[in-house]
Amino acid sequence: MKNEYDVLIAGSGVAGLYAALNFAPEVRVLVLSKRELTLCNSFLAQGGVAAVVDKTNDDYRLHIADTLIAGGYKNDLRSLEILVNEGPEDVLRLIKEMGVEFDRDETKNISMTLEGGHSRRRILHHKDSTGREITEKLLAAAQAKPNIAFLENTHLASLTPSGGGFWAGLLENGEHHYVSCSYCILCTGGIGRVYPYTTNSAVATGDGIRLAYELGARIKDLHLVQFHPTAFAAAQGRERFLISEAVRGEGAILLNHCGERFLHQYDQRGELAPRDVVSRSIMKEAARTGSETFYLDITHRGERFLRKRFPMIYSRCLEEGVDITKDRIPVFPCQHYLMGGIDVNVYGDTTVDRLYASGECSHTGVHGLNRLASNSLLEALVFARRCTYDIARRMRHEDSGVDSPAPKPPSGRKALAKGYRTAIRQIMQRAWFVIPDYDAVLGGLAEASDILRRLQSDEYTLTPDYLEAKSLATICTIILGEVTNRKSSGDFTAEQIV
Repeated sequence: MKNEYDVLIAGSGVAGLYAALNFAPEVRVLVLSKRELTLCNSFLAQGGVAAVVDKTNDDYRLHIADTLIAGGYKNDLRSLEILVNEGPEDVLRLIKEMGVEFDRDETKNISMTLEGGHSRRRILHHKDSTGREITEKLLAAAQAKPNIAFLENTHLASLTPSGGGFWAGLLENGEHHYVSCSYCILCTGGIGRVYPYTTNSAVATGDGIRLAYELGARIKDLHLVQFHPTAFAAAQGRERFLISEAVRGEGAILLNHCGERFLHQYDQRGELAPRDVVSRSIMKEAARTGSETFYLDITHRGERFLRKRFPMIYSRCLEEGVDITKDRIPVFPCQHYLMGGIDVNVYGDTTVDRLYASGECSHTGVHGLNRLASNSLLEALVFARRCTYDIARRMRHEDSGVDSPAPKPPSGRKALAKGYRTAIRQIMQRAWFVIPDYDAVLGGLAEASDILRRLQSDEYTLTPDYLEAKSLATICTIILGEVTNRKSSGDFTAEQIV
C-alpha cells in the first residue's frame, strides 16, 4: 500500500464519497472507513434529500424560510443561502452522473414528498431508503476511479501536523502504521453512540470531532443534539430504527396511550411541526399522562400505498411483529442528529491549517438550533464539494508534504477497563435528553471529566474500543461543559436549545 497521499478522507458516507469524487484524476485520495464501507449514518437515511428542483411550485426563498423557522432563526444565513441555492445542482448531478434513481410518478416526473417543517413538497426520495441508494451509487462511482484508494476496518487514530501536511496514525485490523497526507477531510459522522439509544450506526462515536479537538480546532454548539420524535420503541437494542419523517408527511397521526391525538395542544402544526417541537411535545404529554406509550397510525393510507412507499419500514416493523397496514406503530423520541460540530467556514475549512470537515461532524451553521428534515444529505453534498474546491485552489499555489519523520508509534500496554462507555451513555441520558436536567448536567460533567482524564493517559493499548471510549468521553465532556458555561451566563433556556 502507498503511504503518501494528497488528501485523506476519514469516513465513507455521502460527504466523504462525494468529496473524493470531486477531486481531479491526478489527486491521490485515500478514503478510510473504520468498519465496512457502507456502515455509516448516510446509508441509514430514509426520508430523502430536500432541494428546490421544481421551481414552478417551489422557491429558494421558501426553503430558506422553512429552514430558518425550524432553526429558531439562529442559522448562519450565508451558509444557508449557499446550501439552498447550490444544492439542487448537486442533487441533479446524482441523477445525471451517478445514476441515482429517485422515485417518479406515473408521468415519469420526480415524485416529491412533504416532511415536518416544509411548506412545499420538495423531498426527493428513493422509497424509504434514500440514503442507501445515494451511498451505493456514490461508492460504485468512487471505486471505479483509479486515483481513489479505500481502507476498510481502519481507525484514524491520530493526526500529527508536519509542515505542509499530516502524519496520520492508522489502526488497520489491529495493526498500527502511519501514512502522510497534505490535506485531511473529516467526514466521520455524528455522535449517536454517546447515548444508550440512537438511530445512528455503530460507527457514530464522534471520532473526528475528538481528533479535531485534540488538534486545537474550534468546536461549536456540540450541545445542539436533535432527538427524532418517532423512533421505533423496541423493547431491547441500542440501535433504534427510524420511522421516517416522511410517514407523518404522508398523513400518519401521533397518538398517546389512550389513542388520542394530542400534538395540536402543543403546536398548531400538529404532526407536521419540526422534530424538536414534536419530541418536546411527546415528553410533556408523557409527563401529563404518566405514560411513555405513543403510537403512529398510518393504517388509513391502505396496504398498497404503504408497501410501495415504505417497503423498508413495512418490512422492518413486520420483523418486530407490527404490520403498519393494520397496526399502530409504537414510537418514542431517540437521539438522531448533531447540529453542532467542528466549526468550519463556507469551504469546510477548520481553524487548523489543512484540516477540513464535512457532513454531520461539521458545524456549517445551516441548521441553527434544529435541523429541518432532509437537509442533512443536502448539506453533505454541497459542503463536501466546496471542500474540494478550496483544497484544489490551495494545491495550485502552495507547497505540500510532511517535513519530519513519522512520530513514534504508541507504546501503551494497559488494557481498557470495562464500563466507561456505558457510564458515559447513562450520564448523557440523564442529563441531556430532549428536556435537559441541569442538576444532572453538573454532576455528569464532573464524572465525565474524570473518565476523560483517565483515558487521556498514553499507557493504554491502542485498540478500537479505547479510541471510541476516549471519543465518547470527549464528546460528553464538551457538551456538558458548553451547557454549564452558557446556562451560568443566562445565555439560553431549555426550550431554546433542544
